[in-house]
Amino acid sequence: MSQQFDVVVIGGGPGGYVAAIRAAQLGFNTACVDAFKNPEGKPSLGGTCLNVGCIPSKALLQSSENYHAVQHDFAAHGISVSGAKMDVGTMLKRKEGIIGKNAGGIAFLFKKNKVANVHGLGALKGRTGERWVIEVTDNGAVVDTLEATHVILATGSTPRPLPGVAIDNNLVLDNAGALALTATPKRLGVIGSGVIGLEMGSVWKRLGAEVTILEAMPTFLAAADQQIAKEAFKTLTRDTGLDIQLGVKIGEIKTGKKSVTVAYEINGEKKSAEFDKLIVSIGRLPNTAGLGAEAVGLQIDERGFVVVDDNCHTNLPNMWAVGDVVRGPMLAHKASEEGVAVAERIAGQKPHIDFNAIPWVIYTSPEIAWVGKTEEQLKKDGIEYKKGTSGFAANGRALGLGMAAGTVKVLADAKTDRILGVHIIGPFASELIAEAVVAMEFAASSEDIARIVHAHPSLSEVLHEACLAADKRALHG
Repeated sequence: MSQQFDVVVIGGGPGGYVAAIRAAQLGFNTACVDAFKNPEGKPSLGGTCLNVGCIPSKALLQSSENYHAVQHDFAAHGISVSGAKMDVGTMLKRKEGIIGKNAGGIAFLFKKNKVANVHGLGALKGRTGERWVIEVTDNGAVVDTLEATHVILATGSTPRPLPGVAIDNNLVLDNAGALALTATPKRLGVIGSGVIGLEMGSVWKRLGAEVTILEAMPTFLAAADQQIAKEAFKTLTRDTGLDIQLGVKIGEIKTGKKSVTVAYEINGEKKSAEFDKLIVSIGRLPNTAGLGAEAVGLQIDERGFVVVDDNCHTNLPNMWAVGDVVRGPMLAHKASEEGVAVAERIAGQKPHIDFNAIPWVIYTSPEIAWVGKTEEQLKKDGIEYKKGTSGFAANGRALGLGMAAGTVKVLADAKTDRILGVHIIGPFASELIAEAVVAMEFAASSEDIARIVHAHPSLSEVLHEACLAADKRALHG
């Protein structure tokens, strides 16, 4: 006999597990179906983000930054270190420990909130009366059948394949393979200069690899404000040492026994490069494989996304979808907030998500973060604006940290002074951007931040100074 629930969430990533917890908090009998398994073959909640994405990449970034600091930065503090070595195996063990702790934490939260944790691949099979039927399989065998009044689809995304190139996670790697390299390759190639490419390229460059990034777009970080993007390009190529080539047309990719050869063209010139490992990171696609969308008439658009309205409701009754599988930025925090919002809508509440105030972060060194409109977007939209910038070079806290590279840029409406966008490259930009998000959510002006007292010495003073500069009254610039 089928198990019956008020809400069944398909997918246990940042959108799904949060949606399940919130639904349970609101009094719904809730189950979450998730198929992810760790390298040991055991169920592991948290989806791509926790298992082979956001969390493990940050662990490796921190390890590589520590190793780099020992070699290059500690001497300035009077700390002498000789013979420093990197044990990649220990680094990976630490990473896996962090994943395990977080995945276990989600399982604990499920128990605490009485969410039924169902392992397997969930597929829509139709309706029986007012309930949806979900069949759960594991390794092809049916392990459970669930019925639900409401279904929340949170199936995430998968790496976009490069035509004609097979990912074996031995020589040719996707994000999972890039996070599991057991030794530092001498020559690492990366196709794509997005978040994954830049972060993984940075990790292995700091650990000794020669890293070449091949990007099809002629513009670096096209989604970011170009003043910040240009500074990032200069810093990542000059200081980090990444070889980033733009406007590349990828040709044939040949896999040998121990290396990968990539033929490509740039500015009309044909080139070829041989790598010990090649990471393919050219974006991600919504994951609807095996979901049973066609069988129940779930509408999927031409790009493969589940079609939803502004409330994340699909074309089917009591069926919702959130996160990477629907329109909007493929960001874990966006998925989580959509999951919360859907659970609350099922309960009759009226939550709101402002897509103009979702922060973006790239965890390179220095970090890159932004929220709101870029200067290019404002020009294209014909919006009159004013801007203020300030650098970390004269900031006492940044100098003390030895991280004084970078800039904060504030864009505000020329007439109302309302903040339209904030763009940062610098130390802990991922943390600093939060103040900008709060400011935009409360419709703050640049003067509001300029008149708020910021702790001294702190990195936040650079945002304060940029807002002063927007009004042409910078104190330290």
